[in-house]
Amino acid sequence: MIASLMMYARPELDAAHAHYWTLIRAALAARRIAAPETLANAAEEFSVWEAPDLVLSQTCGMPFRMRLHGRVQLVGTPDFGIDGCQPGYYRSAIVVRRDDSRMALADFRDARFAYNMTHSQSGFAAAYAMVQAAGFWFTDRVASGGHRVSARMVAKEQADIAAIDAVTWRLIERYDAFARDLRVLTWSPPTPGLPYITGPGQDAAAIFDAVSEAIAQLSAEDRAALGLRGLTRIPAKDYLAIPNPPPEAG
Repeated sequence: MIASLMMYARPELDAAHAHYWTLIRAALAARRIAAPETLANAAEEFSVWEAPDLVLSQTCGMPFRMRLHGRVQLVGTPDFGIDGCQPGYYRSAIVVRRDDSRMALADFRDARFAYNMTHSQSGFAAAYAMVQAAGFWFTDRVASGGHRVSARMVAKEQADIAAIDAVTWRLIERYDAFARDLRVLTWSPPTPGLPYITGPGQDAAAIFDAVSEAIAQLSAEDRAALGLRGLTRIPAKDYLAIPNPPPEAG
């Protein structure tokens, strides 16, 4: 069996995530659901998400609709209290350098766009939809491998613009000095947030209850560090309704 909470993992949150997982494991055990003692946050993401013995992990909306739907069960979507979004939803901060004089998205037609990966809703698909609506798509693109790396590339003048998951952006602003060199140009429209998933043979409803209980039991300090407010249910159809960029966009 395997579990991970890798999506918003960073060293400053290791202790809070460890406490969170301890509470989840206890709540799962009370429901006679076995779970690993430690999280496999360093494992390759699809090897976790597609594991037949998956207990709990967090994925992104785009991998869910393109590859995981029908192969995993949705447990629920954590609510991170993102401004401008209903519970369980999030959006992308379109970030540029603070000293960049361009003020509209259309002004970045010839800019270098940094993205974490092509199967990211917040880092790639959200930006594609917004830029297409402005009448173009970036011809100069660079894959960074991670949201934080994309933001740092913009700050260090290795790229001009990036789309950053709102939760990740909140953590960058909190912990990373390079955030002072960036500003939010605009925000993407809200979409369903990153859902918790489990394997096909698990009791997803019981796991929802266990995770909800764990969130309620978090200390005020850990809840503030993680930004968690609760767990919501967002139907699979709402994830599947979001359009995917065409393959040639990458």
